[in-house]
Amino acid sequence: MPTAPRPAAASTPARPSLTERRKAATQLEIARTAAALFAERGPGVTADEIARTSGVALRTFYRYFRTKEDAVAPLLAVGVRQWIGDLAAATAGPDAPPARTALEQAARRALTPADEPAAEALRWTRGLLRAMPGDPALRAVWHRVHHDSEEELRPVLARLTGADPLTVRLAAAAANTAMRVAVEEWAAGDARADGPHGPAELVVRAMRALTAGLADLDGRPGGRGGGDGSADGPEGATGGRRDPSAR
Repeated sequence: MPTAPRPAAASTPARPSLTERRKAATQLEIARTAAALFAERGPGVTADEIARTSGVALRTFYRYFRTKEDAVAPLLAVGVRQWIGDLAAATAGPDAPPARTALEQAARRALTPADEPAAEALRWTRGLLRAMPGDPALRAVWHRVHHDSEEELRPVLARLTGADPLTVRLAAAAANTAMRVAVEEWAAGDARADGPHGPAELVVRAMRALTAGLADLDGRPGGRGGGDGSADGPEGATGGRRDPSAR
């Protein structure tokens, strides 16, 4: 996945310990198994079945997860938050693309399956979403993951836009909702993940509709159109109104 250069190396987080990496790998493996079972059989799946199919003891399962529904959270988090990491790699400044463009590009990349494992993860997500009406706890996990992602998105958008806190919060909520709605809408039908009606195409439509009134997404911190409503984009893209006296 192509990314722009990251900011200063001082902001790079420390590498997790070997124990932490093994724990995360085990959690993700259990999450994949749980997602596949939920997608195949719906809410009737039990924690014991998930543990047995994953090759771990039920006691081990409950050491990682409180409930069977919680077991899918790591997989959903990887899929939902992938685009935030991509967006965080974008640069800000006079020569950088507007935040709106960076948002759309990162969202499109995140929901375009680059290989078979990525396509499979989307198929599992489709199955999970179809199982959610019969399992409120599973839906609660889905919304919790998106809430956490929205929180993580705010500082990234604050850096890219230089906007005030309210605008940043609105932009994060709009972008996060666009991602969620696009995946849910795609999951409700039978379109291919990589086709013209796949989640990548839907998210761009949703993103443009939900962020249309946020002119700060068209600006650049330290550049033109940043934070003062004088967006570089067209009127229709920002919802703004030009000053009639401006010529």
